[in-house]
Amino acid sequence: MDEGRGRITRRLVAWLALPGTFFLLQLAGGFGRVAGQEEDCGVRASLQVAVLDESGLISIPYATVLLRWTAPDSVWSPVRLEIESSGRLFVCAPRTATEASLRAEFGDAASDLATVALEPGISREIELRLLVASVSDGRVVGSVLDALSERPVVAAAVSLAGRPQEAETDRRGGFLLDGVPIGDHWLSVRRLGYAPLRHRVTVARGATTEIEVGLVPDPVEMEPLVATAVRLRRLEIKGFYERKHWGELVSGGTFFTVADIERRNPLLISHMIAEEAGIRLRNCGLRITSCELHSTRLSTGFSDTGCPMPIFLDSIRVGTGRVDDWVRPVEIGGVEVYKGAASLPAEFLDFDSRCGAVAIWTK
Repeated sequence: MDEGRGRITRRLVAWLALPGTFFLLQLAGGFGRVAGQEEDCGVRASLQVAVLDESGLISIPYATVLLRWTAPDSVWSPVRLEIESSGRLFVCAPRTATEASLRAEFGDAASDLATVALEPGISREIELRLLVASVSDGRVVGSVLDALSERPVVAAAVSLAGRPQEAETDRRGGFLLDGVPIGDHWLSVRRLGYAPLRHRVTVARGATTEIEVGLVPDPVEMEPLVATAVRLRRLEIKGFYERKHWGELVSGGTFFTVADIERRNPLLISHMIAEEAGIRLRNCGLRITSCELHSTRLSTGFSDTGCPMPIFLDSIRVGTGRVDDWVRPVEIGGVEVYKGAASLPAEFLDFDSRCGAVAIWTK
């Protein structure tokens, strides 16, 4: 091994040893296959994905690939696939998919977003390189809604002043601008039948700025509505915001962000969870310094105290019921609450899933 490659290897080994680095696996309905174990996809398109370090010299095993399929009449929800020891992944596409968007993540590093067109019976090779030390930009993601009806605005043109990149909102009004330089930018949103909008946004290094835009239909006279938020990079990589988006669409759980917690400023996080998510508090004690969270999903009568819920802290199961023993509200970056096993994501399933789970993510 030459000296340059040796330095890269040592850097990666040191990075892999950092505490707090965990790997989550959420399979994609049978679409994922590891390279070397490829199966015949028949008339379907397929992808051969390789995840490498920034130099392109070293394969990265156990990285996570965020994959979303697109078809002319539908967009699948994103799925997460785990790269195995080979550093490669083989994937058969759904029959109706015409495009795939992929992004690799590992620890605090991520690759650029890759989009590839799909053709029946054709296999595409895709190389995703993780950007570690040279991350110098951020992302802007968001949604465009009708300010009066709050319905998604489809096919709106979203761009940043002075930047050639332009995004078009999908059927849910969503958009993504990737590789945005850090600093302040003027966001422009245009759609026929609506008053154009210009709004100033700030992009931080390695972070995602989330924005919700309310366009005003012409010729209604009112100010455009804009709400912005900054996502925590660590929680985004762990899939918190993705689960929050889809969980709220299908009522699959209750979610709290930093902004929610700061607005309520609870003395104990268990009190906020119980009040907002409909969870019971039990065994609080005389000083009320800690309470147990009990799911009501298994309750059968007025005397039933419910079911003590497993507690996960940064994806590690730390106990049952007493979340206040492990973390204070000011330390929390996000909270996920699932009342029963039916709504639990794969990463929180364990031997006691019948009670649901509470997942706490620190800042």
